[in-house]
Formats: sequence, structure tokens, C-alpha cells
Amino acid sequence: MTGPAPTVANQKDGRPAPPILRSIVSTLEISGQLICVVTLVVLFVGLMANVILRYASGRGLDWAYDIHAILLPWMIAGGVVIATVQSRNIAITILPDLLSPAGKRIVFLVASVLTLVISLIVVWSSFPIIKAAQYQRISALGGISQLWGYASLIYGFGGIAMICLCDVIAALMGHTLRRVEVASSLS
Repeated sequence: MTGPAPTVANQKDGRPAPPILRSIVSTLEISGQLICVVTLVVLFVGLMANVILRYASGRGLDWAYDIHAILLPWMIAGGVVIATVQSRNIAITILPDLLSPAGKRIVFLVASVLTLVISLIVVWSSFPIIKAAQYQRISALGGISQLWGYASLIYGFGGIAMICLCDVIAALMGHTLRRVEVASSLS
């Protein structure tokens, strides 16, 4: 990838955020992209190999039936982080559309703080689930713990919390970290 990510604010969008905040958000976006690509490739290759082996030998790969229990939550978590960085999550814009730029900034700040708090609550409440999941094993995957699938909660919601924290810090400093534009609905 060359040049700044399209989600990082440029000079014309306002004062750009400090490089450390932009780096954190860019790193989260890249990690989400890597997670999505790797999980999709592994899921596709496993499914394809399973289909070929079933038709060729009448027996498939046992792990191919259960690998999604670990990888699908990670793919979703990676996608959620990417959507947050790119401001492509679901949004209702009636109120911000009616406000002045200063009002929009306040609504953005309040929404970011609320999202940060909710994300931290989800991360905190996932620890008991993760602790219990470490004892659940997937035998077809060599006894791998369900913990690995549930750990995606921490990555996904921790990533959202980190992005929101960076947004709040940048906004309080009078900077713009990400372009938060709402395009027309695709639904």
C-alpha cells in the first residue's frame, strides 16, 4: 500500500491527528485486513480440499468441518475493525445532518465515548466466557481449545475501543483522525 490510507484525514479535512494516533489506527486496519485474508484463504482451501478428497476418495478432512468455529469469529472481528476504521458501519445520520459543524463534532465525540465504553464492557464481560471456553476442545482439530475462537471478541471489540479512544483524543486536541462521512445507504 502506498501513500496514506484513504481513511486517515488529510490536510483539507482539518488538522491531521498526531502521527502516533494515525499509526495506531492504520496498524489496526492492516491487522484486520490480514486477519480477513488469512481466514478466508484457510477456509476456502480447507473447504476445497475437503470437497476434492470427498469426491476422490469418499472421505473428507475431519478438521474442515470444524475449522470455521475458530476462523469465522476472527474473520468477523477483522471485518468489524476494518469497518470501524473506514467509518463503514451502520449509522443513522438524521441528527448530525441537522447540526452545525460544532454540533456534529459534539455528537461524534459523544458517540465515540459511548462506543468506547460499550466496547470495553464487552471486552470485560468476555473474560469469563473465554475462561470457560479454554476447557472446551474441538477434537477434529487436534483438541484445539474453543478459547481461540472466543479470543476474537477481545481483538474485535478491543480494536473498536482503541479506534474510538484515538478518535476521542484527536477530537479533544482539535484534530481530525478519520474522515467520518456517511454515504448514501446501500440498503
